Amino acid sequence: MRRYLRVLVLCLGCGFCSLLYSLNQFAVNLEEEESGDGGKLKAGAASWLTVSERIAGKGARSVGPKESPGGSDRYRLMKTQSSDTMHLAVVACGERLEETITMIKSAIIFSIQPLQFHIFAEDQLHHRFKNILDGWKFLQTFNYIIYPITFPTENAAEWKKLFKPCASQRLFLPLILKEVDSLLYVDTDILFLRPVDDIWSLLKKFNSTQIAAMAPEHEEPRIGWYNRFARHPYYGKTGVNSGVMLMNMTRMRRKYFKNDMTTVRLQWGEILMPLLKKYKLNITWGDQDLLNIMFFHNPESLFVFPCQWNYRPDHCIYGSNCREAEEEGIFILHGNRGVYHDDKQPVFRAVYEALRNCSFEDDKVHSLLHPLELELQKTVHTYCGRIHKIFMKQLTKSIRDNYVRSSKER
Repeated sequence: MRRYLRVLVLCLGCGFCSLLYSLNQFAVNLEEEESGDGGKLKAGAASWLTVSERIAGKGARSVGPKESPGGSDRYRLMKTQSSDTMHLAVVACGERLEETITMIKSAIIFSIQPLQFHIFAEDQLHHRFKNILDGWKFLQTFNYIIYPITFPTENAAEWKKLFKPCASQRLFLPLILKEVDSLLYVDTDILFLRPVDDIWSLLKKFNSTQIAAMAPEHEEPRIGWYNRFARHPYYGKTGVNSGVMLMNMTRMRRKYFKNDMTTVRLQWGEILMPLLKKYKLNITWGDQDLLNIMFFHNPESLFVFPCQWNYRPDHCIYGSNCREAEEEGIFILHGNRGVYHDDKQPVFRAVYEALRNCSFEDDKVHSLLHPLELELQKTVHTYCGRIHKIFMKQLTKSIRDNYVRSSKER
C-alpha cells in the first residue's frame, strides 16, 4: 500500500511541475503580445569593461544599476528630456571622426524636433568631438553625450574583434541606454537628406509585435550577398542591412526571443553570446549577421522600411534597382564601401563633401545646392551618376521646407 501511495505522490508532483511550466510559458506569450511599453525594465547585462580600461590593463569594472557604463557625470543621460526629443546613436572608432561629425551636421541641418546624440567613441576622440560640438551650442537644437566603448566584461575581447573595431557596440545599446525608450542607430557613413523626424515617425507604424526597423540588404536577388553566400540563417529573401536601425528599445528589453539553440526563449542580454558562440565561424559581417539570424527566427518583430531610407552604392553601381528612390528621391544616404573617400562612386563623394564643407550660417541654396548640382553633372560617366537627380530631389525639398519654416517663425 505504501508503495502505491509513493507512486501517487510522485505522479501528483510531476503533474504540478508540468502545470507550473505551462502557466509560465502562457505568461511569456501574453507578455510578448502586449503593445504597451510601460513597466519596469529588466537589465540584461551586469558587468562591463571599457576598451580603454582593457588596453590600459586596469581590469574589469562592475556597473551597478544606478551607474552608467560611461562613468563620469558629464557622460550620463540627462533626466530632463522633452517628450518629443529624438535619440540618435553612433559608434566612432579609428579615423571616423570627420564622417561622424558630417553625419551629425546633416541631422541637425534638416531636423525639426530637438535631437539627443549618444556618441560612443574611443577615448582619444572624446576631446575632439567635444571641441567641435560645443562650437555648435548657439544652435540650441541638440544635446550630446559621449560614452566610452563598452563590452560585457566576460567576453570583451571576443566582441571587440568581431568584424570591425567597435562594430558590435550597437548590439549592447538596449542594455547600456536603459533609460532610453526609442533610438535611431546609424553608421558613421550616413547622411540625412531629409529630417530625422521623418524616419522617427515610423515608430508609430510599428504593430504590437515589432521592435525594430531596417531596410533590405538588396533589392535585386541576383546580386544579393546573403541569398548567394551566407552560411547562416538570414531575414527574408536577401537579408537586412543594419546601417540604419530604428529601435523601440523598451520592447527589445522585454521580449523573449525564439532561437535555434534552446527551446527556452531568451531575452536580448541572454541571447547575444550564445549566438556568437554558435555562428562565429560562419558569419562574415559580424553584428549585422547576428541581427539577421535573430530576426530570421523572429520575423514578426521586424518592420522593414524601403530602400530610400538606407540608399547604398549597391542600389546603383550595376544599374538602378531602388524603385522608391527613383520615384521620391533618396531619404538617407549610406556611403559604405568607403565611397566618400575614393573616386569609384563620385556622386556619393560629391554629396558628402558638399555637406561636410557647408556651415550652419550659409545660404544653403547658393552654398550647397548650386555647387553640388554642378559637381553631380560631372559624374554621369558612372551608373550612379546617370541618375544623380535622385540624390538632389529630397535634399532640395528639405532645404526649401527649412526656408519656409524659418520664414514662418520670424
